[in-house]
Amino acid sequence: MFTKAFWKSTGERAVRTAAQTLVATLGLDTVGVIHADWSDGLSLASGSALLAVLTGIATSGGTEGPGLTETVRDRQ
Repeated sequence: MFTKAFWKSTGERAVRTAAQTLVATLGLDTVGVIHADWSDGLSLASGSALLAVLTGIATSGGTEGPGLTETVRDRQ
């Protein structure tokens, strides 16, 4: 958790999660499933990014980074 690689991976995960949430929210609004404007979508995306960061911190056991592509073994 105290490495540059961890925070890089965690940041990438947070950005991906926020983007997915924003696209899903605005997409569901387009098809009429929910009603959400841009501010609602950005609010949900920010919350999901925060949860992604907290999940990365909570699951950092030292054996793998939060991303699927990097492990501690890859950094050695």
